[in-house]
Amino acid sequence: MSKKIFVTDTILRDAHQSLIATRMRLEDMLPICEKLDRVGYWSLEVWGGATFDACVRFLKEDPWERLRQLRAALPNTRLQMLLRGQNLLGYRHYSDDVVKAFVAKAAVNGIDVFRIFDAMNDVRNLRVAIEAVKAAGKHAQGTLCYTTSPVHTIDAFVAQAKQMEAMGCDSVAIKDMAGLLTPYATGELVKALKAEQSLPVFIHSHDTAGLAAMCQLKAIENGADHIDTAISAFAWGTSHPGTESMVAALKGSEYDTGLDLELLQEIGLYFYAVRKKYHQFESEFTAVDTRVQVNQVPGGMMSNLANQLKEQGALHRINEVFDEIPKVRADLGFPPLVTPTSQIVGTQAVFNVLAGERYKTITNEVKLYLQGRYGKAPGKVDEKLRRQAIGSEEVIEVRPADLLKPEMAKLRTEIGALAKSEEDVLTYAMFPDIGRKFLEERAAGTLTPEALLPIPDGSQAAVGGEGVPTEFVIDVHGESYRVDITGVGVKTDGKRHFYLSIDGMPEEVVFEPLNAFVGGAGGKRKHASAPGDVSTSMPGNIVDVLVKEGDVVKVGQPVLITEAMKMETEVQAPIAGTVKAVHVAKGDRVNPGEVLIEIEG
Repeated sequence: MSKKIFVTDTILRDAHQSLIATRMRLEDMLPICEKLDRVGYWSLEVWGGATFDACVRFLKEDPWERLRQLRAALPNTRLQMLLRGQNLLGYRHYSDDVVKAFVAKAAVNGIDVFRIFDAMNDVRNLRVAIEAVKAAGKHAQGTLCYTTSPVHTIDAFVAQAKQMEAMGCDSVAIKDMAGLLTPYATGELVKALKAEQSLPVFIHSHDTAGLAAMCQLKAIENGADHIDTAISAFAWGTSHPGTESMVAALKGSEYDTGLDLELLQEIGLYFYAVRKKYHQFESEFTAVDTRVQVNQVPGGMMSNLANQLKEQGALHRINEVFDEIPKVRADLGFPPLVTPTSQIVGTQAVFNVLAGERYKTITNEVKLYLQGRYGKAPGKVDEKLRRQAIGSEEVIEVRPADLLKPEMAKLRTEIGALAKSEEDVLTYAMFPDIGRKFLEERAAGTLTPEALLPIPDGSQAAVGGEGVPTEFVIDVHGESYRVDITGVGVKTDGKRHFYLSIDGMPEEVVFEPLNAFVGGAGGKRKHASAPGDVSTSMPGNIVDVLVKEGDVVKVGQPVLITEAMKMETEVQAPIAGTVKAVHVAKGDRVNPGEVLIEIEG
């Protein structure tokens, strides 16, 4: 008896997120949509994950408008998105009214299939999103974030799938974000899922370890109904098995997809040319790497860690971090390494290695995790670490969002007239700082990543001659930024002013002699040397200043909150005494070794 296998192609979302830092622009998608729409895919994944963030932060595209245009260009194909449950597309839990509003608007604007996951595999964090999808009359897909640990057994995954089925899901997906599946383990898991619950089973596996195509074949042989693939130009490595390859492999068998291989090849040639346009965003960490089977570090997380360590001058210690990650993960009760838990675990591992002492500094996100603010840990957490992190505070046992008040009315008030629609309010909700900036730029008519700062009066000719900017692409914390040097000022007092455009935003940078620091407000900062000098061990931004001049502080009292590697950390007073001076303000950029606050004992 033949069984047709259905295909979801990730070319317009996860494929380019995995290989070129989510930088593909809408203008490179629309010309090929007519052919994509003729293929006969079960669905095309086009939205969610990091695409919303990348549109607003880097590409200066309205993600809602992208969705509307793709919907119009793909009238015959289901459009699919990846949704982080109660986290939606951000990194925190949102109130239920925000989740409902977001899902409703995503459905109205064109999403047919919502793949809903929770980083902890805590099904409580999926319920409201599932209910909202069903209320919109769309397909709710419950997701198993696949990982391996003493607590992640086949029985545990089957129990989760059955819970999601009871919640009203229309299908279940195995989401192997790190490429941890092996062929025979895949077969056993799929076979158990098909035996114990009635929903169609989807298999989504990244090819980081070079095993994904074999895993998909074993999944199919054991009853899987759907596979996720990527057009070959953006396939393999940390992306997915090639669509053309899987279609060819199944052609003529009882599992034939029925898709036109020649049409797929035409689409592949188109994207082969498109990929060349984005060569500056290619990462050296997107090829096959079997180390993931040992350290469980997904490809994207691996490149982030490498860039973070490079910035610290500690890239040679990356293997120490890889060794530390499984230990931190075990201490935290074996969370799957997927956004945001991958960042939480990875960043804490970096802190542990660079500090030379485990948990000398504990990020705020780890504290929130240990308090239960992200949900229930899959396994038992280290109780000593939990008490070190949260002290006498109570551990949350309820669904985290149960503690959140409705937010939509407050968000509408905060963003005010900048929001021209409910979609704009939701953009602001997802990413308040960059969302507001995006809406402000739109209102000012400056929404373009290509906008360059005019060379200021009195400056010398632009680098490159004839007013042509010199262009670079730099990596910071795993994110790529386009930098155009648009002008160079006259050297005065040993300082040199450079005028830059960073991802289209004008900036002025002042370079001084080595060891002379420039603060965010323009003041100099000296090197920390006295016992009461407060500094940070990692470059980052000031999120909050908790003390003022004249305050009396105790040893270990938090005095600053900094953000580094997308994680917030408290900086504590090194001695007891009186705050003599505060050299930073919220939003300032700081570097290791700078005096940020002076405390006099």
